Amino acid sequence: MKKTTLVAAAIAAASVLTISACGGDPLDSNTDQSGSSGSQIIIGSADFTESQLVGEIYAQALQSKGVAVKTQFNIGSREVYFTALKDSSIDLVPEYTGALLKYLDEKSTASTPQAVDAELTQKLPEGIVGLTPSPAEDKDAICVTQDTASKFKLAKVSDLAPVGGELALGAAPEFKTRVQGVVGLKDVYGVNFKSFVPLDAGGTLTMNALTSGQVQAANLFTTDPGIAKNKLVALTDDKSLFSAQNVLPVIKKSKQTDTVTTTLNAVSAKLTTDDLIALNGQAADGTKAADIAKQWLAAHPV
Repeated sequence: MKKTTLVAAAIAAASVLTISACGGDPLDSNTDQSGSSGSQIIIGSADFTESQLVGEIYAQALQSKGVAVKTQFNIGSREVYFTALKDSSIDLVPEYTGALLKYLDEKSTASTPQAVDAELTQKLPEGIVGLTPSPAEDKDAICVTQDTASKFKLAKVSDLAPVGGELALGAAPEFKTRVQGVVGLKDVYGVNFKSFVPLDAGGTLTMNALTSGQVQAANLFTTDPGIAKNKLVALTDDKSLFSAQNVLPVIKKSKQTDTVTTTLNAVSAKLTTDDLIALNGQAADGTKAADIAKQWLAAHPV
C-alpha cells in the first residue's frame, strides 16, 4: 500500500511539473484565454499511452499539412489537462465524448453516442470546440480475473453488489471521486468495495496489481490488449454507468482553421476501435509512439 501511495504521489507531482513547463499555471484564472501565441498548436495528452498515441497521430497529420505543432504529452488526469486547455497552456487534446461530458456535467444521463455528442456540444466551455467524433471508442470497464469471476459468479457489474465488501478495487487516484468511477459504482450499482488502491490510469501498475492479486477488481480500458492477453473478464456495464466514449479532438476555437479541422476530422473518420487495440499492443511491445503514429498514417493517409 505504501508503494502505491508513493507512485500516485509521484504521478501527481510529475503532472504539476509538466504543466508548469508548458507555459503557464493551469490553476491561474487570470491566464490569457485566447490560446498560445502565433499559429503554432500545442498538443497535449492525458497520462496514459493511448492518449499519447492519438496525440502523436494528430501532431504528425497536422505537420504533414504544414501546420506548426508542439507536443506536451503525459500531462496528467482530465482534471489537470482540461484546465490547461482552458487557460491556453495547450491548444488541442484527444478526448473521449462520454467521459468529458460527465466531467463537465456530472448529472448528465446521456449514454448513446448521439445523445452524448449533442449534449457535449452544448456543455463545452466558451472558446473550446469539439470536432467530429471518431467511431473509435475506448470505454472504462471493471475487470476481474477468471478465477475471481468464477469464485464470486461475476459476469456483470451489478453482480459485484453483494460481494464488493470482499474485494479491493485498483484504479487511477481520480477514479475514486468520479461519477463514472467509485461514486457511480456506489450510487448506481450499490457496490461498496473493501478498499480502494490508487494506481495508474489503466496502465501497467493497475494491470500488474490485478493479475498478481494485489487487487481483485480494476478499472481498465476496453482497448487494452492486456485484457485478452491475460484472459481477464470485463464485466458487462448492465446499467450503463459508463456512457459512449468515442475519441474526438478538442481544440481552442482560436486555433481552428479549415486545414486543421479537415485534417483532424479525417483522422477521426479513419480511426477505429480495432486500431486503438492494435496501437496499444504495439506500444506495449516497446515501439515508440512516433513510429507507431507514422506507420498508422502511412496506412491511413489523410
